[in-house]
Amino acid sequence: MPVVIERLGHLGDGIAPGPLYVPRTLPGEVVEGEITGDRLELPRILTPSPNRVRPPCPHYRACGGCSLQHASDGFVAGWKVGIVQSALRAQGLPHAVEGISTSPPGTRRRAVLSGRRTKSGALVGFHAPKSDHLTAIPRCVLLDPRLMAAVPAFEALTVAGTSRKSEIKLTVTASEAGVDVAVADGKPLSAELETTLAGIAGEHGLARLTWGGEPVALIAPPVQRFGSALVVPPPGAFLQATESGEGALCASVKAAVSGARRIVDLFAGCGTFALPLAARAEVHAVEGDDAMIRALDAGWRMASGLKQVTTEVRDLFRQPLLPDELDRFDAVVIDPPRAGAEAQVAEIARSKVGLVAAVSCNPVTFARDARTLAEAGFSLDRVRVVDQFRWSTHVELAARFVR
Repeated sequence: MPVVIERLGHLGDGIAPGPLYVPRTLPGEVVEGEITGDRLELPRILTPSPNRVRPPCPHYRACGGCSLQHASDGFVAGWKVGIVQSALRAQGLPHAVEGISTSPPGTRRRAVLSGRRTKSGALVGFHAPKSDHLTAIPRCVLLDPRLMAAVPAFEALTVAGTSRKSEIKLTVTASEAGVDVAVADGKPLSAELETTLAGIAGEHGLARLTWGGEPVALIAPPVQRFGSALVVPPPGAFLQATESGEGALCASVKAAVSGARRIVDLFAGCGTFALPLAARAEVHAVEGDDAMIRALDAGWRMASGLKQVTTEVRDLFRQPLLPDELDRFDAVVIDPPRAGAEAQVAEIARSKVGLVAAVSCNPVTFARDARTLAEAGFSLDRVRVVDQFRWSTHVELAARFVR
């Protein structure tokens, strides 16, 4: 029996009455197919939505790297803005979103690929949705061309470093000096394997190769530019997915704390916000990962024209900054992981700080923490959605709170 898709869930599946979950469908579509439990996995579209488009990537049907290429850009933008608004309404904080910044195709500079040996060589790509089937992506429209050009290197590393029954994970990042590769789950390093891998890195011009956490080759430091500073992140370290997305987030954060002379940057990473902000203000950067803090500090010391940047390694989940520590600053910048920052936000609420710039990759935990600030007398001044995970269900945002 045909069913009608009523809405899109947060994971991107269409939802019909029941509820029945139907992948890669859109609200208003009439579909049919075989139902297993609460899912209809291979829908036949009887009545398509006007928002349905031809996927721009030839790999979309089999690849799991993207999940919303069948929807128009306008629909996806409106849906992501709606997710943020819905999360805020659920916490009693209805607020207009001032807009959305979406990264262009072909700009994803960081990805985690899988590699598997085959009879004829190697297969490198993404897994199909909810499957161990691996799909090659020779004409991917998502990834930065610098990463696509390095696929032969990824294949060579896979052939050299895996058995036929195993699979490796390649965290690949485009840097100003070339592609940075960190491999996990490969063969144990031996002298012979290390020589082979280093040869592959040199032959293909990789900037850096790390294998199971061990450095194998450093052809050139894989620098990232944060404001006027050049930083060499630790292998596999967190980095904003696109340069344009990072730029949109930085612009929002800068505008939010404009005029502040002393800023504390919480969950600072390698300095995405701390270093650009240091052009006009003193910054104290706090991060739980020692290697990232050391990279941030080295980048600041090598830069010129920046104000003082101090650093602190601290687990902000277990040991959040307390009000007397926060009160030394004019503004707080906070960019926590998906779990949010419940403990740290509670301390910000108790402090005298009057300005908070918040960045989040999870609208639900953001809205929860926003309510804590609102109950302490903060006003949610502005919210902007940043979509740097194009064609995915991932939603990011930047916001400003004023006490």
